[in-house]
Amino acid sequence: MLKTELVAKVAQCADLTIRQADECVASFIEQITNALARGEKVSLIGFGVFSLKYTAKRQGRNPQTGAAITIAAHNKASFKAGEKFKNAVKQGVNNG
Repeated sequence: MLKTELVAKVAQCADLTIRQADECVASFIEQITNALARGEKVSLIGFGVFSLKYTAKRQGRNPQTGAAITIAAHNKASFKAGEKFKNAVKQGVNNG
């Protein structure tokens, strides 16, 4: 599903215009992004948890030259699916 398809589904389900639904979806994404950027965890009960995971500095290789390189330490966004979400996916539930 693409973002445009998600926006159309949200508009249909919530009885909104496409523009209103697009603003809602964009705001949702922005709020999750901002919370993670502040180092906060976003927990949506039944759906899942968005959080940051720290990745330490490590050695890697340049795939073109084979030369050793240092990959800097950084934070990575992580998502852990909630139980309800996992079960729905596992069972192939289709709610429209």
